[in-house]
Amino acid sequence: MVIFVASEAKQKMKKIIGYIFFVASFIAWAAIAILPFLNLSVEMVAAVTTILIVGGEVAFILSIALLGKEFLEKLKVFFRKLFTKKQDL
Repeated sequence: MVIFVASEAKQKMKKIIGYIFFVASFIAWAAIAILPFLNLSVEMVAAVTTILIVGGEVAFILSIALLGKEFLEKLKVFFRKLFTKKQDL
């Protein structure tokens, strides 16, 4: 019984961390849009943009790894519905 409780807590923590990584991946991309308005040199903007892109992609991949195949399928269905044209009847 104790083993199952520990396993359930571990699964719950895994999902929470996965969702945190998922949100962080979008925050990284949103932060790129803010960079031009900061008083930074072109070199600094380029470096920070690169770091944010790589960090966002790594966070997204980690979130998918932690949240599992079901989450990825839900994400695919959401984007398919978002970007497909509806047939006129």
